[in-house]
Amino acid sequence: QVQLVESGGGLVQPGGSLRLSCAASGTDGRTFSSSFMAWYRQAPGKQRELVATINSEGRTTYKATVEGRFTVSRDNAKNTVFLQMNSLTPEDTAVYYCNSHAAWGRGTLVTVSS
Repeated sequence: QVQLVESGGGLVQPGGSLRLSCAASGTDGRTFSSSFMAWYRQAPGKQRELVATINSEGRTTYKATVEGRFTVSRDNAKNTVFLQMNSLTPEDTAVYYCNSHAAWGRGTLVTVSS
């Protein structure tokens, strides 16, 4: 029932920043606020990997290689989850996906290149 739509991807130079958004629709605020959300990414030719999570209380976890550079947050009033990405490197190039339970977004492409 719930739909997730990622946005904010694009081309950025190494060292730059991007903020990804994941907007949830087809759900009410009560349901969204209690949901566990995650960001995954998949680089070309690589396996999908978990990047960050945020639970209903706002507690977060991160892949070790992004911790300190990425920040996941949520705005329950807007049914939206964010991923702020700083100090980007070419190894961060991937399609980034938003996930909650069985729901997946289509992904947004982040390309880090000079």
